[in-house]
Amino acid sequence: MKKTLVLGASENPARVSYDAIRRLTSKGHEVVAVGLREANIFGVDIQKGQPQAEEVDTITLYLNPERQKEYYDYILGLQPKRIIFNPGTENFELVRLAKEKGIETEFACTLVMLSVGQY
Repeated sequence: MKKTLVLGASENPARVSYDAIRRLTSKGHEVVAVGLREANIFGVDIQKGQPQAEEVDTITLYLNPERQKEYYDYILGLQPKRIIFNPGTENFELVRLAKEKGIETEFACTLVMLSVGQY
């Protein structure tokens, strides 16, 4: 199972990040959720800010590229194996920074990847 940080997590059921947390936890992945408001969904605490997280395999992004900028150091500092840029989050500047650190990047949809067994 892949420890996954969901950046842009929301307790709003209409948001894709909400469904991503649900699907990730149902498949047995450990989830760290970071959002604008603290909450708990599916047994996962949504935390504000830039909480410490160890051994993160994947960061899946649900923030637009402009909002990602304040998290660059945080994302890169976690040293994930990969970053998934979900639709609408594509950011070539962050891709370049990640690749310089040896971090794999993918333009993909976490929900689709989970549904077809390619996560």
